[in-house]
Amino acid sequence: MTSYPRFKAAACHVAPIYFDTPATVDKACALIAEAARNGATLVTFPEAYISSFPVWCGVWAPVDTHEFFAKFAGSAIRIDGPEMARLREAARRHQVFVSIGINEGTPISLGCVWDTNVLIGDDGTILNRHRKLMPTHWERLAWAPGDGSGLRVVDTSIGRIGALICGENTNALARFALMSQGESVHISCFSPRYPTHPPGEAAYDLEASIRLRTGAHAFEGKLFNVVVSGFLPPEAIDMISRGNARVHELLEGASKSISMILGPDGTPVSDVIRDQEGIVYGDID
Repeated sequence: MTSYPRFKAAACHVAPIYFDTPATVDKACALIAEAARNGATLVTFPEAYISSFPVWCGVWAPVDTHEFFAKFAGSAIRIDGPEMARLREAARRHQVFVSIGINEGTPISLGCVWDTNVLIGDDGTILNRHRKLMPTHWERLAWAPGDGSGLRVVDTSIGRIGALICGENTNALARFALMSQGESVHISCFSPRYPTHPPGEAAYDLEASIRLRTGAHAFEGKLFNVVVSGFLPPEAIDMISRGNARVHELLEGASKSISMILGPDGTPVSDVIRDQEGIVYGDID
């Protein structure tokens, strides 16, 4: 059995600068440097961090979202593009592994965008690209379906690393595919909020769902689970609401996601962050 060294993981509970890809990449590189200075060897970012989670699809009718989709698709990046090159260089320069969620575009179609997680090695190489198998519920208005080619565990100097995106962490077969490959470190990346019901009705509890599914995966796989979620700042809520009080209430009232690092018994080995941006750290040994 392979023995891996003890190391520190970082979960960046942060918001992108919506639709501003250069600024968001700048922010990501600064966070990678900060986490590295604080001793992290693995630095993780939320789902769709570069550079917007399409929460507007849950609060507006499709006919009212063309403006958002044009900005969303226009700010997507390519796996071989300059933005990814900058992230790879930051990982190499600081000698850390980086897991980051991106909106992945393609030259084949301007409107095709995948919800993708990229694992970058400490030498700047791309170790894995996983496209979300099936966007959840209203996410299908923004993202194309992915495929199973990224359902694999990468054997690295710090452990056998796998990752799933948001609702995939409830997909028993996807989870088994990774556990069966001897996964020792799992990365679960999530959205900032997930509105599902009109104001006043019982709504989906995102925090409870994250705690349940990530704890179960850590416990069942006897592995560490780095849980990293997005943050929805007030300025993004205002932008998406466009002055509509009901939409603003839907976004404000939706339960918030959390970020934390879980041990093999399913309990946190780090702080838990919810209400503000920040980085949580945990030792993986």
